[in-house]
Amino acid sequence: MRSSLLKSLLRASYMAGAALATLVAVPAQATPLDESLITGTMSGMQPVEPFALPVTGYGMIDGTPGDMSAYAGDVVVLNFWATWCAPCRAEMPSLQALQDTLGDEGLEVVTMAFGRHNPMAISRFWAELGLTDLPTHLDADTSMAKGLGVVGLPHTFVLDRDGQVIAQLRGEADWAAPETVALMRSILAE
Repeated sequence: MRSSLLKSLLRASYMAGAALATLVAVPAQATPLDESLITGTMSGMQPVEPFALPVTGYGMIDGTPGDMSAYAGDVVVLNFWATWCAPCRAEMPSLQALQDTLGDEGLEVVTMAFGRHNPMAISRFWAELGLTDLPTHLDADTSMAKGLGVVGLPHTFVLDRDGQVIAQLRGEADWAAPETVALMRSILAE
């Protein structure tokens, strides 16, 4: 009996391995990012093979649930930040400027507060920095951040119009710099 159970397990393991090998053998779609535009403040941008967000749900500042599907069809700059993060505070006004510059062209800057945050503290943070058009979403249990491998803040991901992650940037950047706007416009043109 043990022998037949062991054979069944080995066969199932072999079949799973063969299926995985088939998946790995399929060539991945190349990232649509024009790497010649990754300069200046964007020099830390890392193109990745496109992949879907492993977790799409988040909390809204009013306590209701939200989902990244709300941004379907837009190019998304998904920024993980925290009120206690000095580099996040420094870059947030440039994220607002990027939204102001390219929002009408189909780009959405989506801010995701990492961990538990008091909504009043977020509102104060926004007011202090003069932020007006950025959403205040919450990843309270950090499941979205963990699914994406966020280990430090700020950490930003770029999603194409199909909701696929195509690039990431760890650390602070000037999101209003001319090279950033040029890079984002090239993604919007895809």
